[in-house]
Amino acid sequence: MKPPALFRPNQPAFSQQYAAIKEQSLTAGSLLPGTPGSLQLRRGTGYAYWYRVYYPVPGKQTETLVGREGDSAAENAMRAQMDFAESTARQVGMLRKLGFLVADKISARALVELHNLGAFEAGLLIGGRLGCIAWLNELGARVRLPAGETVSPQLELLALTDFFKHGLAAKLPLVAGSDSSTPSACHGAIELPGLLPIPASLLIGDHADISDSPLAWLATIIPDHDYLSTDPAPGAVLAGSHCIPVRLPQAARLVWHQLSASPQYLAPVADIERRLALALAAALLAQDPWAMLTAWETAPSAITEPIRPLRETLLASAAAHPDLQDLLADCLGGTAS
Repeated sequence: MKPPALFRPNQPAFSQQYAAIKEQSLTAGSLLPGTPGSLQLRRGTGYAYWYRVYYPVPGKQTETLVGREGDSAAENAMRAQMDFAESTARQVGMLRKLGFLVADKISARALVELHNLGAFEAGLLIGGRLGCIAWLNELGARVRLPAGETVSPQLELLALTDFFKHGLAAKLPLVAGSDSSTPSACHGAIELPGLLPIPASLLIGDHADISDSPLAWLATIIPDHDYLSTDPAPGAVLAGSHCIPVRLPQAARLVWHQLSASPQYLAPVADIERRLALALAAALLAQDPWAMLTAWETAPSAITEPIRPLRETLLASAAAHPDLQDLLADCLGGTAS
């Protein structure tokens, strides 16, 4: 039986649709959380006020004040934002049907909050599973997740060294969290109204000065921080009905990082993490034959040593991609069988 391919390339027209919505999101400014919603005029206090009524997360309706009746500037500005949100929702829904990976609405709520705070511009990167799906969409690679598996809301936030100088850290909605199904590095959570805490890790390097930050006790030092945070790239995550601008680690370095971190997970999750990373590796190899090898050659031992014992497992998973098998064999030693 022919081994299953790790990814299928999207048609160029589909990738152009993705590029268009990503470009729109980069210039949109703040994004409306939740559904686009509707405007309703409330009376009863002697004055009338416009409210936006929407669902920030499924099943929970809320409303926010827009402005007084007659404040046409506030009303028109909100209508323009809602029209943009409605257009984006339609396009994201279409991309989902075309095979693009779209994270869930809970992830969207957290990412929109971080975006609107300016966290990504200030120096946060998205790694982990969300980082992989962002790159897979960017490279036009269709990946089918196992039946019943969704893109986890667990967030991996990589803080650049100068992030804590911006004073934004105190505004991040990060709290202590506990989830036995996630790696030990993930002992934080994003807390937002109406939601259970969303597991989130805040990863830093050993030379980051966070002694004055309220998040010092939540941050986790990782030995490959500098490797993963070098030359980050602009990107976007499709989540819920949104396209959220983010910043990402280099794709090849993210692959090796994900593979080295996968043994921290329980077996079913570890398998999915490795499959996503290998799919990204195969897609990247098809477009940039040297990126993966170059990233391996510059990787620290904190990256390379945990991967070596996975050699046979990785080669078997890459059976449908001989070029990827050869690369893995070259990097991990021996020849692909």
